Amino acid sequence: MEGLPDIIKAQEVSDLPEEIRFSFTKNAEMLFTKMEILAVLRLKGLINQTSQWSRIEDIKKALGWHRTPISGYIEDHWKEDDFFGYQLLNGYNPMAIQRCNELPSKFAVTSEMVQPFLKSGKLSVEMKRGNIYLCDYRRLAGLPVPVINGKQQYITAPLCLLYKNPEDKLLPIAIQLNQEPSQDNPVFLPSDPEYDWLLAKLYVRNADFHEHEVNSHYLRTHGLTEVFIVSTLRNLPMSHPLYKLLIPHSRYTLHINTTGRVKLFGPEGVYTEATNLGGRSQFTLMVRWFSEVTYSSLCLPEDIRGLESIPNYYYRDDGLKLWEILDRYVRSMVEYYYPTDQEVQKDSELQTWIKDIFVHGFLGQTKTGIPEKFNLKKEVIKFVTMVIFNMSGQHSAVNTGQFDYGGYLLNSPNSMQKPPPTTKGHSTERTLLETLPDISTSVNGAVFRWLLSTKTSDFIPLGHFPDEHFCEDAPLRIIQKLQSELDSLTQQIKKRNENLEVPYTYLCPTEMENATSI
Repeated sequence: MEGLPDIIKAQEVSDLPEEIRFSFTKNAEMLFTKMEILAVLRLKGLINQTSQWSRIEDIKKALGWHRTPISGYIEDHWKEDDFFGYQLLNGYNPMAIQRCNELPSKFAVTSEMVQPFLKSGKLSVEMKRGNIYLCDYRRLAGLPVPVINGKQQYITAPLCLLYKNPEDKLLPIAIQLNQEPSQDNPVFLPSDPEYDWLLAKLYVRNADFHEHEVNSHYLRTHGLTEVFIVSTLRNLPMSHPLYKLLIPHSRYTLHINTTGRVKLFGPEGVYTEATNLGGRSQFTLMVRWFSEVTYSSLCLPEDIRGLESIPNYYYRDDGLKLWEILDRYVRSMVEYYYPTDQEVQKDSELQTWIKDIFVHGFLGQTKTGIPEKFNLKKEVIKFVTMVIFNMSGQHSAVNTGQFDYGGYLLNSPNSMQKPPPTTKGHSTERTLLETLPDISTSVNGAVFRWLLSTKTSDFIPLGHFPDEHFCEDAPLRIIQKLQSELDSLTQQIKKRNENLEVPYTYLCPTEMENATSI
């Protein structure tokens, strides 16, 4: 599609070379898991049930036979404002939030509205102190929405203002559900009637679900990783050091991407048929996001978005430590194989590799800041570090927690069947239940998130390389150092998590794969 990275020329998995497809084990386990889930849902009479949920308790029971510690916690805490804020930092989409130094003119919130929720009572003071944050889902504005099971669906493009209070809790303090202020687009506040506020937060969670699944997850990790892999396979010989460095991080990606484009985003895909962003809208959203991508936005140390000092941001803390470990690993390898910058400049295969990525991945746009060629070793080091981090850590951060945070419908609805409220004081529990997707749509949304966050037994953790590509003593020592540093990070994260009510494990090296393989 115009405006998006190129994809491999394969209509289905059988078009791919045998050596880059799933193993028999992975294929069989994924198929068995899917069949098991669907069999249970059919027995429960849920899979084709197009009626509405009648009670919140029924939602709990629907997938109650499959819980994770975090999804179970969410069932009890989804209504709480501090948990709403926590998951914007450490849930499946920890990149939507940014520091707010000035209110957007389109956001009709005033200092008087939020005064009761601020320690100082003054919004301007809290902004200067760095305590105000914003989520702006502007890219969802104006997208056409589908009809599911004969019922029109609805989507919003919310703005959500948050406040870090003196107890270091991040709390939502104002929500506007559409981009343009108007009388029928009120600003919802924590002091509003209970179901007005719950519904406003639900529309934000639905918007966050789409930004996550389409952009943070598919396009940023799967889509760009595909570009890196295809360029590696067709431009670098197997003896090339960069090929040896990158090939362990390519395992299964082209298979899962080819499958996903049919089973997830295809005309009859789950995302197309079970969300309020079906049809072409999902691709329009991708194009909008990709038009804003820069090299810096793909490099975690340069993409903190003003959240350098906010506490309890474990994605940032663990991610920066992982980035530093990978940077040292890549640096050691590059400096061993390229003693001088001149060696980099003379490597025609390396130059063809990055040119291919620039043209087919970033559409030849210099405004992205993506290099078109390499002149210096440090340029190679930074780019390859970004590539490996994206293939492993970044994918783990946005993929592994999908069922944890999205398996319980009330925390992450995959569609909305009523338009957002235009006035306050009229919403009830019945309104909330009627707004949620019907039973069949709900469980289909949970199933695909379950499948996409399930490990298979041939899982290979980051830093483990069963296929030995390097044979010289120096690179083998570099790999041993990498493994030692990853082990140390694992122990740090586990020790930290012992004291957390909701542990953050998605960037723990033993919990992530080398590759974007699911």
